[in-house]
Amino acid sequence: MLKKVLFVSVALAFTAAAQAQTKWDMPTPYAEGEFHTRNVKAFVEDVKKNTGGAVDITVHSAGSLIKHPDILRAISTGQVAIGELLLGQFGNEDPVFAADNVPFVAPGYDNAWKFYQAQKPVLEKKLEGRGMKLLYSVAWPGQGIYTKDPVDKAADFKGLKMRTYSPLTARLAELLGASPTVVQVPEVPQLFATGGIQAMITSSATGTSTKAWEFVKNYYETNAWNPKNVVVVNQRAFAKLPKNEQDALVKAAATAEKRGWEMSKERQKQGDETLEKNGMSVRQPSPQLKRELAKIGEQMAAEWQKSAGPDGQAIMKRYKK
Repeated sequence: MLKKVLFVSVALAFTAAAQAQTKWDMPTPYAEGEFHTRNVKAFVEDVKKNTGGAVDITVHSAGSLIKHPDILRAISTGQVAIGELLLGQFGNEDPVFAADNVPFVAPGYDNAWKFYQAQKPVLEKKLEGRGMKLLYSVAWPGQGIYTKDPVDKAADFKGLKMRTYSPLTARLAELLGASPTVVQVPEVPQLFATGGIQAMITSSATGTSTKAWEFVKNYYETNAWNPKNVVVVNQRAFAKLPKNEQDALVKAAATAEKRGWEMSKERQKQGDETLEKNGMSVRQPSPQLKRELAKIGEQMAAEWQKSAGPDGQAIMKRYKK
C-alpha cells in the first residue's frame, strides 16, 4: 500500500510539473544564420536555463509561422505570446515606432544607443497600450545604399524602383525621386533579377545574407541610421508566469540586448568586408550626394517630429541633452 501511495504521489508530481511548463511559439522574420536570429536562440536557451525548463520557447525563423507585417498584431492579440519584429516597419501605426528610421539624426552605434535610451520610455508606454511588454531591442548595422549603376547625386535615383521596408524608407525614396517598392528580405534577389527593383537602402548584413553582389555592384556607406528590432511579449501571457519566471525572462532579455549590440557591430564589420571581397564597390557617397542626403534628412526629421507631436518632442529633447 505504501509503495502504491508513493507511486501515485510521484506520478501526480510529474503531472503537475508537466502542466506547469509554459510553451510559447516565437516568430521572427529572419533566417537561421542572421545574427538577430542567433541572438534570439541564445535568449531562448537562457530563458530555459534560468527557469529550469519551466518556460520553453520554440523559435520559428524566416517568417515561417507568421509573416513579418502580421507579427505585431499577433503578439498584441495573444495569437502568439512572444515575437521579434523590425520596429520601423510599423511606423504607419504610430510615429514613435519609426523614430529610429529618421535618417542622419543618430548615425553610428554610439548615437543609436543614446537615441534608444531617449526613445525607450515612450516606446514602452506605446507597447503597453497595445498589451505588450518590451523585453529588449537590438540595432541593425548602419544603413547604406545599394545600386545597380553608380550614383553621384540625388537626381541619379529619379525613376528607379527602390526597395523599402518602412514608411520612412518609402518617404526617403520619394524625396530622392525613386519609386518606393515594399519588398521583404527573402524576395530581394528575385526582384532585382526581374527588374522589380534597381536600388535599395539596407545594412551590409542584409546585403551579405542576400548575396547582393550577384545583382548589384555598388554599395555606399551612408550609415544613415541604425534601425532596431524589438523582442516583445504579450502582457497577459507574461503576467501568468510566476514572479521568479518573469524575473528570469527579464534577466535573459538584458543579456540578449547587450550581446546583440556587440553582435551587430561585428556583423557590420564582417558585412562590409564580405561585400568588398565579392567584388562590390564599397565607398562613401560623393560630396554632392552627401549634402543632398543631409538636406533630405533635415526635412524628414522635421516631418517626423511634427507627426509624432509631444512624443517626438520628448524623444528629441532627451536625445539632445
